[in-house]
Amino acid sequence: MNEPTTYGRPAGQDIAAVEVHTPTPIVPAHTAPIVPVQPGTVPTVASIVLPDGRIVTGYAISPAQPDPVAAKPAVSRTAVNVALGGVGFAAVCGGLLLLTAFITALTALVTQLVILAAVIFGGWIAVQVFSASGHGGGTTVNIRKAVIKRNKFYG
Repeated sequence: MNEPTTYGRPAGQDIAAVEVHTPTPIVPAHTAPIVPVQPGTVPTVASIVLPDGRIVTGYAISPAQPDPVAAKPAVSRTAVNVALGGVGFAAVCGGLLLLTAFITALTALVTQLVILAAVIFGGWIAVQVFSASGHGGGTTVNIRKAVIKRNKFYG
């Protein structure tokens, strides 16, 4: 008895009656007032008689006016930008020239200081090596008469 049919409902149940609801339109409560048109704003009606005798009546349409073209300047923007770029580059080049002169002078100063330090340090080393006052020990040999015969030294 409760076996489903091919439509998916049990065999003993009937389909309920279908109720159809139709929506009712909503009428606005206030309607907008109609504004009367001034006689000056209504375009004039023109009538034309065609050669076959028919009369065509319609509104006269003024032709569309194109937008005015802006006057082009005498000098293009590209030329002005290139000229301004050149002026800016020339201003920077002066600063670069001063910068390179400063770097050159600084290099010469550092070179001279290195040479001065080498001369002073080298002189101090030479004084230390060749001075007798710093030599405290060792053997002193006084040679008065040396005889060299057949590559032998007799002292």
